[in-house]
Amino acid sequence: MYKRLTLFRRKNGMSIEEFKRHWSEHRPMAADVPGLRRFVLNYIQSEPFGRPGVEDWDIGLTDGIAETWWDSEQAYTKALQTPELQRWYAHGASFIGQQKTYCIEEDVVVSR
Repeated sequence: MYKRLTLFRRKNGMSIEEFKRHWSEHRPMAADVPGLRRFVLNYIQSEPFGRPGVEDWDIGLTDGIAETWWDSEQAYTKALQTPELQRWYAHGASFIGQQKTYCIEEDVVVSR
């Protein structure tokens, strides 16, 4: 499985409420993207203090985190060529100001 984790920041001048509204409108478009296995939106609720003995890392404002799952990196690359993914990405560009994406390997330690 190929998993991507992306941190998003809204466009400058956009309220968090407006960002969430656009992101909510973005959700149904995911169902049309070929090869997309799973799509999860994580809304930032708060930024609690860190833990003892570990320095906080200020990465700046993050308004949300999205997770996408694909069968493989090749499946993702193939989807990039489709009009559905291009339309989804173009819609995202209308309200997303900045992003940082990581390709990650999941290691589930506890699953209850």
